[in-house]
Amino acid sequence: MGEVLSRATLAERVTQDRRDGLTIAFANGGFDLLHVGHVRYLEAARREADRLVVAINDDQSIQGLKGPSRPVLPEADRAELVAALRAVDYVVIFSEPTVTPLLELLRPDVHCKGTDYTVETVPERETVRAYGGRIAIVGDPKDHSTSDLLTRLRREGD
Repeated sequence: MGEVLSRATLAERVTQDRRDGLTIAFANGGFDLLHVGHVRYLEAARREADRLVVAINDDQSIQGLKGPSRPVLPEADRAELVAALRAVDYVVIFSEPTVTPLLELLRPDVHCKGTDYTVETVPERETVRAYGGRIAIVGDPKDHSTSDLLTRLRREGD
């Protein structure tokens, strides 16, 4: 089972993992109402390296991205759920508009994004290239979303 860590503790763990010869993959997202698309994305990301770090948007950033009724689950709950997945080693919560500060701190070998991106549309691509990392597009087609699930639940609840 993975662990939810502070940024400082995460940096220490990643440093130690590197000393031990392990590679680091990094994935990020909101993970509000965990669904099969999330699981497939994270399992595919894990196959890219020895350790998987997952950064989760904090509640304020989810609200800014998705609207005032989101997130459904608070950040601590979302982090705990993601950490419980077998593919995940470390989870950290972030508040910045992008994960660039975390990428600069951790310098993961692989920055993993879902199939709704291409290598050229990943917002942090220049940061990853600058430190010599690579970008991997992973997971299944974007056929699942929390927003779609919530819409379906609202319709069925009426």
